[in-house]
Amino acid sequence: RLTPMRLDRSRYLPPFLLELIEVAEKGGDLVPAVLGTVRKLGFDGFLYATASYHLRPNNDERIYYFTTLPREWVVRYDQQAYVECDPRVLCSFESALPFVWDQASERGRNAKTDAFLADAAAHGVASGVAFPVYAGFPARTLVSLSSANPVIDAARRAEIAANLGNIVIFGQCFHELFVKGVIEKGV
Repeated sequence: RLTPMRLDRSRYLPPFLLELIEVAEKGGDLVPAVLGTVRKLGFDGFLYATASYHLRPNNDERIYYFTTLPREWVVRYDQQAYVECDPRVLCSFESALPFVWDQASERGRNAKTDAFLADAAAHGVASGVAFPVYAGFPARTLVSLSSANPVIDAARRAEIAANLGNIVIFGQCFHELFVKGVIEKGV
């Protein structure tokens, strides 16, 4: 749940995001609205993570995340330090463009990445789209939509390409909601 907030409705807000926006503005449970949106886009899970950093001494980095993925996967990800070999994270440092990935495209790079991919697939994160999001404050922000399907075939790749604009605007919109409903309120 985010704290209730108001989003600037003069900005472009696609109709498929209105349910999510209304729930967020009321401070309601976001999970059903996020999952509904993610499923409309053809995915099973959602992850939003942002790490704010300050360029002054004695300021700690703050890490925030929101996910619809199982808690056991979140704990395992942290315990195994998968952030260091997760291709979604690594690609977000290299490019601002969306990264479409699956088990076939990412295997064989190194043993750590292969271990991550196997473990992630066992927890329902076997393929998807990930991209960084522009943040108005110093931060690294990642949005990831995932699927339990381990391979993205040509038909699914074409479907993702056709929906990429909606996928990215969903990520941007979620980021805006999260910043206004959590970070700016000092939660």
